[in-house]
Amino acid sequence: METKRLGIVMSGVTGRMGTNQHLVRSILAIIRQGGVRVSPELVLMPDPVLVGRNADKLRVLAETYGPDAIGEPLKYTTDAEAAIAADSCDIVFDASTTQHRAGFVELAAGHGKHVYCEKPTATTTADALRLAELVEAKGIKNGVVQDKLWLPGLRKLRSLIAQGFFGEILSVRGEFGYWVFTGEHPDQPPQRPSWNYRADDGGGIMIDMFCHWRYVLDGLFGATCGRVDRLVAHAHTDIATRIDERGVAYKATADDSAYAIFLLKNGVPCQFNSSWATRVRRDDLLTIQVDGTLGSAVAGLRGCRVQALGVTPKPVWNPDIPQPIDFYRGWAEVPEQTTFDNAFKVQWELFLRHVALDEPFPWTLREGAKGVQLAELGLQSWLEQKWVEVSEL
Repeated sequence: METKRLGIVMSGVTGRMGTNQHLVRSILAIIRQGGVRVSPELVLMPDPVLVGRNADKLRVLAETYGPDAIGEPLKYTTDAEAAIAADSCDIVFDASTTQHRAGFVELAAGHGKHVYCEKPTATTTADALRLAELVEAKGIKNGVVQDKLWLPGLRKLRSLIAQGFFGEILSVRGEFGYWVFTGEHPDQPPQRPSWNYRADDGGGIMIDMFCHWRYVLDGLFGATCGRVDRLVAHAHTDIATRIDERGVAYKATADDSAYAIFLLKNGVPCQFNSSWATRVRRDDLLTIQVDGTLGSAVAGLRGCRVQALGVTPKPVWNPDIPQPIDFYRGWAEVPEQTTFDNAFKVQWELFLRHVALDEPFPWTLREGAKGVQLAELGLQSWLEQKWVEVSEL
């Protein structure tokens, strides 16, 4: 059996998501399972090199996670350009902050290496499109992380849509977010980095989450309802002062809550509320409810509950008596009908197959630019207080 090694220079892996989702639960998990078996004759095996600015953090990562996966510490370096220029590098991956994304994409393109990166790919549509056009002109295979498409809950929702469970889809409602601690009280450290709350550093919940909502809406409803056609949005900086990683107070200048109505091409409204300043009283950190003429569903990260027309209760408005209906009991859990792997890992395996075998991979930097476009139009709608059209890119 042939083992084809794919060298991957990984930037941004010292951050929480880079470490947990991309390094440990994706690349190292693929190595531990014996690679990506594409046929009885061929296995694709990732060969990571960690890059960053802090050698001590890289060394700790390499020594902590390498021995269990490969029997020795992982390779690492602070010389990103040398690692990318090396003949052993096939793919450049970046999960650093948004404002550093362009530099890694440009460096990879300059050396003719394939590119896979986190979103958002930029803070403006023009910059995101420039990066897409750069890799397209170089003929480089490229991709953007769009992980939520492979969450078990959303995969179940996609199956229901394909099966016609909803009949005519009437509306979509998404609720996302949780309370991010400010850091001002003892034993309550913030669980997100401070740059997320500074506009000058590329922070803001619109630029962060609207990129997700674009590919989620396109991926789930695009085939039946069409793409996002127009939107109206409002955002706010709810908490004015937070404490950074050094324990120093700073002024929050980026939006930490955002509310939008996205209209799909066929007129279906999709209302999404996103907030880092809300306390959760729902099934999950993200829930998406779809209502249709024949039934409704509520999907979380892993689960999905449904209520068909035939078992829908008939409420009567009467505030003078206690509510006689338990509205939670009338929903049935969609059963596990397949095995669901880590969402990030699933897309990583697809990208490795794309690079090695030229298999289709539609989640490109150009698709990523559509998410940036939605975020930028959301900011425009908020500032101008009006509906805005979403043009084709």
